[in-house]
Amino acid sequence: MPMRAQQTTTNTARRAVPGFFLALGGACLVAATFGGRLAIGLVTFEILALCSLALVLLGRRSETYQGLTEKEPDERFARIAGRAWAGTGVVLTVGNLSAFIGDLASGRSGDPYFWFVATAAITYIAFVAFWSRHT
Repeated sequence: MPMRAQQTTTNTARRAVPGFFLALGGACLVAATFGGRLAIGLVTFEILALCSLALVLLGRRSETYQGLTEKEPDERFARIAGRAWAGTGVVLTVGNLSAFIGDLASGRSGDPYFWFVATAAITYIAFVAFWSRHT
């Protein structure tokens, strides 16, 4: 791949992540507005816009961010990204499990937390089965 094309692909990838955060913030703002919760929508949009700005600024200076947003990251950055996603999955699963248990303890049904926990468990088992056969 010519150097110019590779540079363009890398720059596009570095802009895609902050763009995703900004688009997600816009979607949250629209959804909250339709739901009658404009203030929450504005706060959510502001937080995600600040995250987007931080990622744009990091993209200029951070070797780690640049390495993670390359089209084909080296082994070190691929390992960092994999561990970050795994950590995120653990935090989200524990958070949803805690919310499910708290909901049950409050006398409610536990929905929708049950479905998040069940989906996480099924996904984990499916990935273990898949990767045990493909590594």
